[in-house]
Amino acid sequence: MTNKPEQSTNLLRPAPLTRRGFLQTAAKAGALLAFPQIVHASVLGKNGATAPSERIVLGAIGIGNRGSYVLSCFLAEKDVQFVAICDVKATRRQAVKQTADTKYGNQDCAMYRDLRELLAREDLDAVLIATGPNWHTMASITAAKAGKDVYCEKPCSKNIAQSLALADTFRRTGGVFQAGTQRRSLPNFEFAVQLARQGRLGKLQSLYAHPGGLGTHMSGWAPAEPEPPKEEADWDLYLGPAAWRPYNNGTMRSAFGFEKGGGLTGGGCLEWGSHCVDLCQWANDADATAPVEYEPVGKELHARYANGVNLVLRNDGWLPLGSCPVRFEGETGWVETGDDGDILTSSPSLLAGKRAKIPGYPANFHVRNFLDCVRSRGQTRANADAACQAHIACHAANIALFLDRKVRFDPVKNEFIGDEQANRLRSEALREPWRM
Repeated sequence: MTNKPEQSTNLLRPAPLTRRGFLQTAAKAGALLAFPQIVHASVLGKNGATAPSERIVLGAIGIGNRGSYVLSCFLAEKDVQFVAICDVKATRRQAVKQTADTKYGNQDCAMYRDLRELLAREDLDAVLIATGPNWHTMASITAAKAGKDVYCEKPCSKNIAQSLALADTFRRTGGVFQAGTQRRSLPNFEFAVQLARQGRLGKLQSLYAHPGGLGTHMSGWAPAEPEPPKEEADWDLYLGPAAWRPYNNGTMRSAFGFEKGGGLTGGGCLEWGSHCVDLCQWANDADATAPVEYEPVGKELHARYANGVNLVLRNDGWLPLGSCPVRFEGETGWVETGDDGDILTSSPSLLAGKRAKIPGYPANFHVRNFLDCVRSRGQTRANADAACQAHIACHAANIALFLDRKVRFDPVKNEFIGDEQANRLRSEALREPWRM
């Protein structure tokens, strides 16, 4: 394997000044600082610029439609220097490079087809991972082992075993991880969660997550089609750790039409549940655990936590509050909110001066939280442990839906109680040579 980027322009251009490189150079040349020097204002961080020593050097892996939006939020932050893109599709590599080079007025953005080559760069502080769900866990773990902090789009894992491996890896490496569940950084959701956590609804009784439909099935193969050259679209790397199947252009065009990387697909339960179930976990102060029972009931999935709080996943369309609505009910009150920013409560007094509508759907709040934690080495709002448990709840609900019966789960042992059939669905084999 080589560590050469797919880039042929201006080979004589000096390497870009990186955060780590600047610090190392400054340390080696400390004696020279005694002499007068003329230094550009941007190097010193003047005129609104961020000094190179303070910049967070970023790479990205798998940037399509959603990834392009999140990357734009990163590029808007003055302390970010974006230097490299990795994607299995040549057209996407080139599009991201053009965006970056246009922003910085140079030709320095490097392109890679294999994420291992991008992650071998010593100058990278962090990576944005926005591949299809098939790659999220594996790419995040590989990045953490390479010493990079990670912002990863959701769903972050394909199954329970991967959820646990993800959290364990970031715990061991000390890396900073942010799941792309950006609603944890949106003010209307945070306000509703705090009403529940602070006891203003009375003793919490029921949580309602609305993932916009529940459904699950075992994946199959799409019809085989002629495979393009690897330089154009690398099908083998696109599959990565997933089971092999013949090339299909439609499958490759739509990562979310793919099997989510494994045999058991998640449907709305995992796709949107990784947002709204995550918010219910947060409201119940359950970031370190998951429900202990899961049961399909009509068009809903009912779950129960060890503390007696109920979790209900609804199965019909969006409510008037917009996509991804949640509702928290206590003994004395309730609150409900969704993506349109409206906040409904059982009593006007619960708003306590807050506006009934808090508009905004910016991922930049979540991106900023990640960047601040890269600097402080603190825990992000959607850290790996919290993401792990929220995803376990979604995967366990998905297993109950697939088996069409009640299952009981031990969140300490992370296994289903007396249920061999359910336990077999906690993990899946990975294709060579990929290992967690």
